Amino acid sequence: MLRSSLVLLVLAFSFSANADDFDYSYLQLDYGNLEFDDISVDGDGLGISGSFAINPDWHVFGGYQSIGLDFGIDLSALSAGIGYNTEMSPTVDAFARFSYEYIELDAPGGFPGTDDNGLGFGIGLRFAASEELEVDAGVDYVDFGDGDDDTAFSVGALYSFSDAFALGLGGSWSDDATAYTLNGRFYFGR
Repeated sequence: MLRSSLVLLVLAFSFSANADDFDYSYLQLDYGNLEFDDISVDGDGLGISGSFAINPDWHVFGGYQSIGLDFGIDLSALSAGIGYNTEMSPTVDAFARFSYEYIELDAPGGFPGTDDNGLGFGIGLRFAASEELEVDAGVDYVDFGDGDDDTAFSVGALYSFSDAFALGLGGSWSDDATAYTLNGRFYFGR
């Protein structure tokens, strides 16, 4: 299942960017593709997410995704939580996030749908490879109870075209699914 994606690995090279430029106040629009690994079901959909910096070290975040899968199955996911971020070096920020997760599957033809909720925890790094390019990586764990849990690893990159707009690509891999995303991020307050 598609879970909230957080980051695991970061490239270990350094350029002239500064971690003070990492911004945790943004709105992001996503287009994604989801493939389940054990069953032959995949699909694509749209999402919206955002983050707001409460102060230099804390932020709140949330997101919603809607994915149309094969056989007319619809998947919706909602995530909301709080995160802590800290500067590790002039080019690296580390963060940890705790979240509430909700997921719903709707099947066609009168078949019963299902929904579930749980808790998530993730850690990650953001790396300023240059003034325009940011690379991120990390790991995210979600527990829906009754033995239904999942761990996902993800990597991504954002290229800033201006102080207020960036385009990005990302990937997320877990035991259950693989997801790829294309996103547009709009920063506010800059």
